[in-house]
Formats: sequence, C-alpha cells, structure tokens
Amino acid sequence: MSDEGDDLRELYQELILDHGRHPRNFHASPDAQREAVGHNPLCGDKLVLYLTVGEDGHIVDASFQGEGCAISVASASMMTEMLKGKTAAQAKALWTYFEGLCKGSAGDDDAILASLDEDDASRLQALAGVRHYPVRVKCAMLAWRTLESALDPAVAKKVGAE
Repeated sequence: MSDEGDDLRELYQELILDHGRHPRNFHASPDAQREAVGHNPLCGDKLVLYLTVGEDGHIVDASFQGEGCAISVASASMMTEMLKGKTAAQAKALWTYFEGLCKGSAGDDDAILASLDEDDASRLQALAGVRHYPVRVKCAMLAWRTLESALDPAVAKKVGAE
C-alpha cells in the first residue's frame, strides 16, 4: 500500500480510537421517544440507543449507553453524530449504505453519497475498514442494527408510553 494509503488508514484508526475512548452522545436522553436495545452475544457488547424525533420527522437527538469494544463504542458514537438532523428514511439509507461498505458490496449510490457531508463520509469510511476483519463487522454494525429497531415503530420501545 502507498504511503498515502497508510497515512489514511492511520488517520481512520485514530478516529476510531478517539471515539472509542471519548464517545460522543454517551448518555440516556431524557427527551427520547424511542429506545432500542442491541446485544451481540458472541462478544458481550450491549447498548441502548435513544432517539428524539421532532414533529417534522427529523431526528433531533440521538444518544446511547452501554459497553463494548472500541469499535462497537466508536461506531455508536459516530452514528449518533451522523443521525442528528436526518429523517428516518435518510437514517435507513445510511444504515443500508454502511452495511454494504462493511461487507464490501456498497456501490457508488449517488443519492446517499450526495446526502453525506464530508465528515459523515469520512466517518463511514473509517468504520468500513472493519471489512478487512470479518469477525469485527458485527461489532461495527451493532449500533446500526439497533438503529433499525429504533426506527421501526413495531419494535422500538416507546419511552414514556404506558
């Protein structure tokens, strides 16, 4: 691999380590209307995802709590940052695209790529490096699969509902 490729891989690793050590949005959200629990029984990673959705359907806030490996925590941290301001449809598109990146099957989906700002695209690329370590794909995907549950009204726990 070229020096430029090595530098990029090192930058991505630093980004993952930073989010793993200092996760963003790591708290239970008191205003969340939806919550979903994710668990990877193979490694013990667990998380609870909290979503606050505005009346216009945009995700106003996303946060999480839990424990897991650096990749699992970093993925949840980066995902919660990316979700803010997105609609459920945009969040689902991100999930689908990221899953494809992790599995090496993502194409150049212009609609999704156009909806990403440069930071989001960089974060997804950093996380997608797990495709080189198949056993770690489940770690990176845990938060995203939990997001899928949180977005599904039939599955998500309605916070504050009786």
